[in-house]
Amino acid sequence: MEEKLSIRVNVADRYYPLKIDRKDEEKIRKAAKMINEKVLQYKQRYTDKDTQDFLAMAALQYVIKVIESDSNSEVPEVIDELKDLNSELEDFLKDKY
Repeated sequence: MEEKLSIRVNVADRYYPLKIDRKDEEKIRKAAKMINEKVLQYKQRYTDKDTQDFLAMAALQYVIKVIESDSNSEVPEVIDELKDLNSELEDFLKDKY
């Protein structure tokens, strides 16, 4: 069993200690960097809000992307099912006519 790696991740100027698998370190640090960049964009655009608002908006934006990505990944499955149905219909019609 792989030993966990202890790291500290900075998200919106706060540090969070995490115990992670070594293989996940790059992914986690990249995610934190993306969040921080998005928060910075909102900070520069809206000066009358606080960090919590920026974090909420960044989270919302990234979750929307995840949902869109999930929806797009289902498209090939639907296409395969439609191809199968089309093939069955063609076979049925050949037998009938």
